[in-house]
Amino acid sequence: MSNALAPYRRLTVKIGSALLVDGKTGKLRADWLASLAADLAALKAEGRSLVIVSSGAIALGRRLLGLDAKALPLEQSQAAASAGQIALSQAWAAALGAHGIVTGQILLTPNITEERRYFLNARTTITTLLGLGAIPIINENDSVATAEIRYGDNDRLSARVATMIEADCLILLSDVDGLYSAPPGKDPNARHLPEVALITPEIEAMAGGAASHLSRGGMTTKVEAGKIATGAGTAMIIARGTEDHPLQALTEGARHTLFAPAQSRAQARKRWIMGTLELSGAVHVDAGAARALLTGRSLLPIGVTKASGTFERGDVIAVLDPEGREVARGLASLGREEVDIVKGKKSTAVAELLGFNTRSEVLHRDNMVTLMGAEARI
Repeated sequence: MSNALAPYRRLTVKIGSALLVDGKTGKLRADWLASLAADLAALKAEGRSLVIVSSGAIALGRRLLGLDAKALPLEQSQAAASAGQIALSQAWAAALGAHGIVTGQILLTPNITEERRYFLNARTTITTLLGLGAIPIINENDSVATAEIRYGDNDRLSARVATMIEADCLILLSDVDGLYSAPPGKDPNARHLPEVALITPEIEAMAGGAASHLSRGGMTTKVEAGKIATGAGTAMIIARGTEDHPLQALTEGARHTLFAPAQSRAQARKRWIMGTLELSGAVHVDAGAARALLTGRSLLPIGVTKASGTFERGDVIAVLDPEGREVARGLASLGREEVDIVKGKKSTAVAELLGFNTRSEVLHRDNMVTLMGAEARI
C-alpha cells in the first residue's frame, strides 16, 4: 500500500460544501472536520506546506439566515455567503487551533488570479502565511461576486490557487474515489482509472454532472481543474473525502485518481512567460549582467543601464544586451519608475531608495527565461 502523498511537499486541498456541511440539517460536520484537521496537522508536522480551498459559506449561511430554497437568487446567495463565511472561518480556526495551528482567511475573485499585479500580491500573502507556519483558508468571495465575475466553483478556484503558489499537488476531496470510465452510479461496468497521464477529449467525456445542490461542481469541473493544474506542472488527485481522516487514508493507500503534471512547474511557468504574454517594456543591461543572466542569475539593478516602455510589477519585460539583442524576458519585480530610480546602483541601496518592503532584483531568476540564440533556456 503506497503513500499517495509521499512525493509532495506543498499541497493545496479543496474541500466541497457537501463534505463540510450536512445536506439534511445544514449543520457543520464538526467531527469530520476535526478528523481532517488531525490529518492536516500530521502532514504539517512532516514539514509540508498546506493551503486549504474551502467551500461551505453559502451552505452554512442559508441555515443561519433561515433560507430553505435549494436555488437561491443572487442577492440571497450573497447574503448567505456573508453570514456563512464568518461561521466557516471560525470552524476552521477552531479545528486547526486545537493542534496549535494558526489560520489565515483569504477571499478571492477571478481578477485576483487573472491579473498579474493582484496575482503577485495574493501569492505574496499566501506564501508569507506559509512561511510563518500558518495554514491559509481560501474561498471565493461569494458575498460580492456576481454571475459575470465568479469562478463558478471551487474546483477551478483551487486549481488557480495551486498553480499560483506552485503547489506540488492539488487534492480534490469528493464523494467518489476518483475518475471512472462512466458515472459509477449509472453504469455498473464503469471502470476506475488509477492514473490519467494526459487529459484528452475521451477523458473529458467520462465526466458527469454535479450530484448535490450544495455544490456547483461535479466531475466535469474537476477534470477542468485538472487541465489547469497539470498544464502548469501541478499534479492533481481526486479522492473520496466523505469518511473521517480522508488525507490519512491517502497516505495509507486509499484508491484515487492521479492526474500527472504535464511538465515541471518551472518549465510550465517559463513557457507561459515565453509564449503567452505580451511585452510591456524592456530593460537594457551591460555586458556583465547579460553574461550573468545566461548562467541562471537574477537581474540586479547594478547591471541595468536604462529602461523603456511602460510597465508595472508583474508585467512581462524583455532584457536587451548592449547590442540591443534580447537575452532574456520575465516578470518584472519592479515597475518602470522604480527601475529608473535604482538602475546602476547596488542592491543594498534599493531599500534606502524604495523602502524595505521592495524587492532588490529587477527580474528574479525563477520568473525569467534566458534566450540562447533562437532557443529559450527553460
